[in-house]
Amino acid sequence: MVTPAERAALEELFKSVRGASTARNWSRGVEMARAGHVFGAEQDEDSVSLKVTDPKLRIAPVATLYVEDAEWDCTCGGDDPCAHVAAATIALKRAREEGQALPEPPRSLGELVYRLKTLPEGAEPGEQVLLIRVKRVGDQETLVDGSIASLLKSDSGAQTLDIEQADLQLDRALSGRPNGTLPPDFFQGLLRSLAEVKHLELNGKPCRASADSIAPRARVEATKAGFRVTIERHPDVLAVVLPGVALVRDGDGAVLKSLRGTELTGKRLQNLPSTREYPKAKSAELITTILPALRDKMDVDVLTDELPQAARHLRPRAEVQITQEGGSISAFAVLVYGDPPVARIDNDELVILGGAVPVRDTGEEKQVADRLREDLGLIPGRRQHFHAEAATEFATRLDRYRARSGRVTGDAPERFLRKASLSPQLSISGSDFSLEFSGTADDGKTVSADAGAVLKAWQQGLDLVPLTDGGFAPLPADFLSQHGHRVLMLLSAKEQKAELAAYAKPQLLQLCRDLDYPAPPELAALAPLVDGFEGLPEAKLPRTLNATLRHYQEAGVAWLGFLRQAGLGGVLADDMGLGKTLQALASLPEVTPKHRRRALVVCPTSVLMNWRREANKFRPDLNVCVYHGAKRELDPSADVVLTSYALLRLDRDALAAESWNTLILDEAQTIKNPDSQVAQAAFSIPAEFRLSLSGTPVENRLDELWSQLHFTNPGLLGGRSDFDTRFAKPIAEGQAGAAQRLRSRIAPFLLRRLKRDVAPELPPRTDVTLYVDLTDSERATYDAVRAATEKELASQLGAGGSVLAALEALLRLRQACCHPALLPGHIGSPADTPPSSKVSLLVDHLERAAAESHKSLVFSQWTSLLDLVEPALRGAGLDFVRLDGSTANRDAVVQSFQAESGPPVMLISLKAGGTGLNLTAADHVFLLDPWWNPAVEDQAADRAHRIGQERPVIVHRMVAEDSVEERILALQEQKRAIADAALGEADKALSLTREDLLGLLG
Repeated sequence: MVTPAERAALEELFKSVRGASTARNWSRGVEMARAGHVFGAEQDEDSVSLKVTDPKLRIAPVATLYVEDAEWDCTCGGDDPCAHVAAATIALKRAREEGQALPEPPRSLGELVYRLKTLPEGAEPGEQVLLIRVKRVGDQETLVDGSIASLLKSDSGAQTLDIEQADLQLDRALSGRPNGTLPPDFFQGLLRSLAEVKHLELNGKPCRASADSIAPRARVEATKAGFRVTIERHPDVLAVVLPGVALVRDGDGAVLKSLRGTELTGKRLQNLPSTREYPKAKSAELITTILPALRDKMDVDVLTDELPQAARHLRPRAEVQITQEGGSISAFAVLVYGDPPVARIDNDELVILGGAVPVRDTGEEKQVADRLREDLGLIPGRRQHFHAEAATEFATRLDRYRARSGRVTGDAPERFLRKASLSPQLSISGSDFSLEFSGTADDGKTVSADAGAVLKAWQQGLDLVPLTDGGFAPLPADFLSQHGHRVLMLLSAKEQKAELAAYAKPQLLQLCRDLDYPAPPELAALAPLVDGFEGLPEAKLPRTLNATLRHYQEAGVAWLGFLRQAGLGGVLADDMGLGKTLQALASLPEVTPKHRRRALVVCPTSVLMNWRREANKFRPDLNVCVYHGAKRELDPSADVVLTSYALLRLDRDALAAESWNTLILDEAQTIKNPDSQVAQAAFSIPAEFRLSLSGTPVENRLDELWSQLHFTNPGLLGGRSDFDTRFAKPIAEGQAGAAQRLRSRIAPFLLRRLKRDVAPELPPRTDVTLYVDLTDSERATYDAVRAATEKELASQLGAGGSVLAALEALLRLRQACCHPALLPGHIGSPADTPPSSKVSLLVDHLERAAAESHKSLVFSQWTSLLDLVEPALRGAGLDFVRLDGSTANRDAVVQSFQAESGPPVMLISLKAGGTGLNLTAADHVFLLDPWWNPAVEDQAADRAHRIGQERPVIVHRMVAEDSVEERILALQEQKRAIADAALGEADKALSLTREDLLGLLG
C-alpha cells in the first residue's frame, strides 16, 4: 500500500523527469514503458533500480531512481535524463498505482544459467570441467550453442535475454568453445567473470565463484631441538574440485576459489601437510627470511614465545597522533614496542627502529588493535579522517581514551573542545516551532548547536555536540535528562510533515510550560489535554439525544468533542459497562441540511444489533444502516453505517471509497495485531475523526496499544520498531521513567475511568475462588497428563519454540482439571458421561443460588465442557439457556434469560459471550476454567457487573487444587502488570518467560 507521502514523492519525481526530458527521450520512454520493457532489479530505503530492455542495446541499462530526492541515474551514460530514466519512472508510477512494489519482468525475458560439471580423465577424477550455458525462460530451457552476440541477433531486434557485462566477458573468453570441456588453468582465468554472473551451478547444485584466492596456513612451534614449521590446508577448503581450484566454505554455502601457493602445496594440496624442522642455530634465518616469505603467501601462527629470545619484556602498545582543522579531526594510530619505541608494526612486519629487538606477540597486538578499534574506531597504520557528526563521536571517545591513560600526541583535545554551557532557545510561530541551543564559550564568543545534532549525540550516548561554527561543546545533560524524550518526539513529528503534527501540540505546550515560554493562543487552548482534562468546555450534547448522561459520561462526550475540534483522535478505554457506546453516540454531531456528517461504526458481528438498537433509541435523529449479510448495500442516505470487522477486511476498498466524518472501532482490541489484515484495513479507511472504544486496550503486549493509537493518531508513537526501542523494551526491563514517559505521551488521547471511581452507586463485586478436590481417579489422570506435558513443554522450549506454542502444550493439562472426558480417546456421549468433581461442585452451587432466587452465568472457553455440564443440569432439574458461536438468535436467548420468569442459568462460551452483552439479571458468575489473560475473564464477569445491576455480584473462579490452574492465577497478575504499565502506575511490564512456563507444572 503506497502511503500518501510516498505517492507525493513519486509524483514529484515524475514531474521532475518529465520536465527535464527532451521530447524525444520522453516519447521513447513512454513507448518502452508501454511495451513492458521495464522491470524491477532491486530497491532499498533510498533508491529503486529498474532494468530497461532497450532493443537498441545488448545489455539492459539500469536506471536508478532516488524517489525521495527526485534524483536519478542510468548506466547507459546517455542524456540526463535519458529515455531509460523516463521509461523507469513511468513504469514505477504505474506499478505503484496498481499496487505492485516493482514492475514484473516480461515473461518472454530469458536469463543465462551456467552449469559446471567436473569430469574424470584417466585414473585421476576431476581433471577437467564441462561448461554448459542455457537460456532459461520460465520453465523452458534452451542450450546456448554459439555466442551471445549471435543469440541476440536472432531476437529480431527485441531484447529477450537479461545479460550483464560479465556475460559478455565470458562470451569473449569462450570464443570458439561456447559449450564443452575446459582445462583447469583456463578455467581459473574465468573465475573473476563467473563471480559476477547471476546463476551458476556445480554438479547440479547452486554455487558461486570468487575472484579471490585461498592460501594454506602455517604454524610455528617450538621443539626440543629448535622450531618446527608446518604448512597445512586452510580449514575452510571443502574439496579440491580441479587442480588449483577449491570449493571453499562461505557461511552456509560454498564458493569456488583458486588456490595460492600451489608451488609449495601441489595443485591438489597433495603435498600437505608439509613439515620442516629448524634447529636453534637457524633461528635468525627463520625469523628474518623464512617467516616473512611465508607471510607473503599465507597466514602464519606463531605458537611459541621462544621466538626470538631478545627483549622479551617489551609489550606492544598503541600510539595515536591527532591533528585538527576546524571541526574535522585527522588521526593516525600505530602499534609499537617499547617506550620510547624500538620497533613498530608496518604492514604486519616488524620494523626495527634501533636498540633492543622485541619478541613479537601477535596475539597481544591483536588485543591492542581491537581495543584501539573499540575505543577510538582506529585501525593501526591507517590514517583516518572524521568530519561533522563522526568528529563529535571521535572527540568524545578521545577524551575518554586519554582519561584511561591512552598515549595521544599532536594537537591536544583542549584545542578543539570549546568549553560552553548550552541552553535551549525555543521559538514558536503559528503551528511551527524551532529549537536551538546556544551559550558563551570560554573565549567569549557566542556559540550554538542545532537541536537535531544535540538530540542525536544524546541518543548515541556521547558527551559532546558539534557547534554550528565549528568545534565541539559538552551536551546540556540536565535539560536532556528532563526533556530529551519530549523534544525527540517533537522533532520527529515535525519531520513527518511540513508543520508540527497535531498530535504533538500537547507535548509542545508542556515544553513551553517547562521552559517558562509563553504559549501562543492556539497551543494554550489545548491546556485541558495536558491538565488531566481539567477545564474542558461543557459538552455540546445533541438536542435530539434521548438519554440522561451521568456526570462522567458528559465529561467523556466533552473530551471527544474537544479532540474532534482539535483534529485529533482518541481511545475511550472506560471500564466495561460504563456506557462507551452511549458516549460515542452522544458525540456524533447533529445532522443539519447544511452539514451532513456520516459515521462508520465497526464492531464484532455479535453486537451489531445491539448498536442498532442503542442508536435508534438514543439518537432517533440519525438514519442508521446495517451493512451486513450477503445482499449488503451501502445506503447513501445513512448517517451512521454499522458493519463488522470481517466485512471491514473483505470490503476494505468499497468502504475506503466513501467519505466518512467519523470512524469508530468498538471492541478495538480486535486490531491489536497491527500486521493483521483487519488492522491494515482499519488504518486505510480515511476519516476526519477516529475513535477507538475498548475496555481492554492492552491485553498481552504493549504493541497492542501501539496499534490502537496508530489508528487514532498515526505517528504518535512512531514506528513499531521505534516504539519497541523507546518504550516496550525499557518498560519490560524496568527502566526508571520509561512507563511514565509512555503514559505522558498517550494521556491526552486516552480516557479511562474505572467503575469504582465513577460509579459508586454500582453494587460491589466480590471475587471468590472455589477449590475443587480431584478424585483419586481424576488425580491419576492429571498426573499422567502432567508427565507427558512436562516432556512436551521441555521439548518445545529446548527447541527454541515460542511461548505461545508452549502454552498450547499445556492445553490437555488444563482440560484434565475440568473433566477427563475432554481428553482424547474418550468414548461415549455427554449424556452418558458421569459429571466430574468440578461439574458436580458447579451444579451444587447453582442449585443453592437458584433456591435463593439468584441467576447465574457459567463461562467456559470450551463448548465441549458446556456439553458435559448440560446433562448434569438436567439431572438436577435446573432450567437453562445456552449461548455460543452456533447460537442463531442471540437476542432471543438474552431476552429469555433477562426476563424475570426466565431460567436461572445461562451457559456461555467465553469467545461468544465475552463482549457486547448486558446480562444484569444475573448476580452470580462462574468461570469454569481460568485463562491466562485476566482481561478476558474480566470481560466475562462484566456482563453482569455493569450499569443497570442492582444487586451485589459474586464472581466464582473454579480451580482444581494443587494443579496448573492454581499457578495460572499467579500468572494473571503478571498479565495485569502489562496494562498497568501503560494505563496505571506501574513502572514495569512483566513478560512471560520460559521459567514461568516450566513453573506452571509445579
